Parts: sequence; C-alpha cells; structure tokens
Amino acid sequence: MRLGLAGTGRIGTAHAETLKGFAEVTSVVVADADPARAQAAAAKLGVDAVEGIDELFRAGLDGLVVTAATDAHPELIIRAVDAEVPVFCEKPVAADIPGTLAVIDRITGSDVPVQIGFQRRFDAGYQAARAAVESGELGWLHSIRSTTLDPAPPPAEYVAHSGGLFRDCGVHDFDIIRWVTGREVDEVYAVGRNKGEQFFAEAGDVDTAAVAMTLDDGTLATVSLTRYNGAGYDVRFEALGSSGNVVVGLDDRAPLRSVEPGVAPLPGPPYPGFMERFRPAYTAELRVFLEVAAGQRMSPAGAGDALEAFYLAEACEVSRRENRPVRVAEVRR
Repeated sequence: MRLGLAGTGRIGTAHAETLKGFAEVTSVVVADADPARAQAAAAKLGVDAVEGIDELFRAGLDGLVVTAATDAHPELIIRAVDAEVPVFCEKPVAADIPGTLAVIDRITGSDVPVQIGFQRRFDAGYQAARAAVESGELGWLHSIRSTTLDPAPPPAEYVAHSGGLFRDCGVHDFDIIRWVTGREVDEVYAVGRNKGEQFFAEAGDVDTAAVAMTLDDGTLATVSLTRYNGAGYDVRFEALGSSGNVVVGLDDRAPLRSVEPGVAPLPGPPYPGFMERFRPAYTAELRVFLEVAAGQRMSPAGAGDALEAFYLAEACEVSRRENRPVRVAEVRR
C-alpha cells in the first residue's frame, strides 16, 4: 500500500513513522502547508515528500492520513472522498458543528471509507471496559467517571484556536463514554473556572472543568478536565455497576499518591503526555485503518461519531456559559 500523510507536526510525524513500519505499507508520502517542514520530516524518517497537497493527491495513493491543522480537515476529507481515496483524519472533522454537518452532507452517499481518530477506542483498557459492560458482568451501570488531566497547558496561540476545553480535550471523554456504554447522553451540566494563565480567559476558555451527564438509560456520568495536573498526564475511566466495577488507566504510571499509612507509592514515572500514554492505541488504530482502506472491514469511527461528540461539547459550552442544565437535543441541528 502507498499511503499519503498531510501534516507533519508532532502527531503527523509519529503517525508517519508508525505507518512506515507496517509490512503492508510499501511507501509513505508526506506533505505539509510548510514544504520545508515536510522535507525535514521526510529526511528524518526516510520517507518521500512532495511540495504540496495537490502533488500528494497525484501520488497514486491507496489511503490518506490527515494530521494537518483543523481548518484543513474539511477540504482534505472531501478531496480524498472525491478522489476515491480512503481517508483517516484526526479529530475533529471540522472546527464546529456547521462545518462538520457540511462535510457529512458532502460525503453522504459515497462508499469511500472515512475513519476519524478517536484513539481511546483502540486502547486495551477501554476495550476491556466495553467488553465488561457488554457482557453484563457489571450488572446495570449506575455511574461513569472519566478524566482527562493534562500536566501543563498548551501554548497561548494553540488555546486561542483550539475551540475550547470541551471541544479540544473533553471530546475524547464524550466519545468514549458513548462507545463504552453503548448509550447516548440526554443532558449535561458543566462548570468551568480559570486559576491559571490569563490567556485562557482572553480566549473565552477555561483551564479546568467538571461535567455531570445523564445518559438515556438514567446512568450518571461525570467528566473532569484540567490543563494543570502537575503530577503528570492522567487519563482514567471508571464504570461502576450493580454487580461490579472496572477502571481504565490505573497502572504503575498513574500519577496518584496515596496518603494512607503503609500504602506504597506507584513506581512511575507518570506519562508525560498523550503520545506516550496512547502510543499502542495509535498504532492499533492505524493498523485498523489499513484494513479499512483495503476493504477488509468497515470504519470503526466515522464522521457521525465525531458529530455526536461535538454535540456534547457544544451542550457543555452552552451550559457553562449560561449556568444551567442543557439537554443535548437543544444543540442538535
């Protein structure tokens, strides 16, 4: 397979290196809005580079991986579908709900597969949690707890164009709650605060948030988000049921410290960030994309899944700004 990759930033370069290592992949061709950055990445990885996106689409691709800036996602997805090239795109599909709906409307009816990057679905722990829920071993669920706690904030320029904490960060929690439980969210109540850098408030964003959710079967879920978890990168998920419970992310590198007498500390060290924590999941996700591109399986996460997660993020933002519970139906279009 000959694969193209658009966007050679941090995650793009990591994905290109992963793709290069798959036996099925004969060559990887990269491009970037900055041709010099694409050339530098190609030289470092030992892959091919072209001058721009137009040249990338003329490279005879069997699949395209999109890791470019968010504002480039809609055009790249649509161009790939029009060219009958299977496409994997890191979330989100577009910067907002109208943009996402426009892409979905444009690609509906095509049989070209589109896979959206929600890597937690490919993490062994989350997959085990989903299996436990599906098997009934937990009984009926009463509570879900999901956390995404970053160790340090991103740069101010990133925050200004990120879409906010719920759309940029919490969207992974929202997607995985839907995926693990197999349920939809009816209502959210979200609060957020700023105790860190002023640039969050200047961007209309918050650096820490908490969300209470009610699922369509009455299960309650809570989501905790922050950009300031100095102990380390902490992503966990708990599914609590009438017959048992499971937790994802409670391993030797979880940045937790018990103050109970006689309890030994976890050996660590904590994960420094998402790339290190989810590296096996990213690899598994891209391997599945090869199968999708080869026509061997259906896309496991489509544009519709990205839309549903965005609806939850939008509902949370409305709730935070208006200080009230918001039914998800209010933001559907």
